Amino acid sequence: MALLYPTIIPGLRSPADQVKGLVYFGRMLDKIRLAAAGKLPEGWHAARGAAMKGSFDSRCCKFLHIDYAALEAETLKGGSDEQLLAWAYAHGRQPSEDEIEIWNAFMCKRGWRDAGTQRLHERLAEIGLPPGTVQTMFEFIDVDEGRLQPGK
Repeated sequence: MALLYPTIIPGLRSPADQVKGLVYFGRMLDKIRLAAAGKLPEGWHAARGAAMKGSFDSRCCKFLHIDYAALEAETLKGGSDEQLLAWAYAHGRQPSEDEIEIWNAFMCKRGWRDAGTQRLHERLAEIGLPPGTVQTMFEFIDVDEGRLQPGK
């Protein structure tokens, strides 16, 4: 049975959107803020944070060497995305430009001919689309959330 799609969540940006050159970080902040405001779908809460191994939130926190709960607490105090990224760099690590380029390439291509391909196909099936409709998880997320039309 296909889930309802697209899943439109106002205030949730694309995973490809960047904060100071870093993909995904801003989306993670959006999910923290939306969850606190009661505007994140209930089914999404289990995939938030570092608890779900391999989740993008978990990968981002590991990349930055920060604790998700600490980032969540800091985010809920307020501050801009740029201020929160500076906080993450100060409390974890600040990756080099090369490391950010590698991170961005890895994240943007996740699901394309790698260990994430099967999960991408499963997620496509959940919303009633065939394998090959999109090539990456970022594209899937944008299709699922109505930012990208399938096959475009």
